[in-house]
Amino acid sequence: MVVNKTETYTHIKPTQDSAVQFFAEFKENFKEFKGQHLIIDFSEKINIEIKEILLFLKLSVQHRKNGTSFVLVCEGISIDDLPDELNVVPTFNEALDIFEMDAIERELGF
Repeated sequence: MVVNKTETYTHIKPTQDSAVQFFAEFKENFKEFKGQHLIIDFSEKINIEIKEILLFLKLSVQHRKNGTSFVLVCEGISIDDLPDELNVVPTFNEALDIFEMDAIERELGF
């Protein structure tokens, strides 16, 4: 996986051949990302399926409980087929928008 950290978020791109392989590596290194706002970017991965995206649900919920954002970038996925606890957007710019909305919610105490 390729990890790029900025002042406001950490952008992670898988280099593995499958989302399942990436998830295994990500889960193993998950503690390293504590306190960081995360964008997991599957935009270059073709044919990611909903069942693969759902692998990230528990980690997303856990990460968000700590007051940080967790967003997956996946094109061609209907958000209506995913639980509300999982932030999935089609583009990187929309992931940044989610971070801004999350920050506003945290400021308002939601």
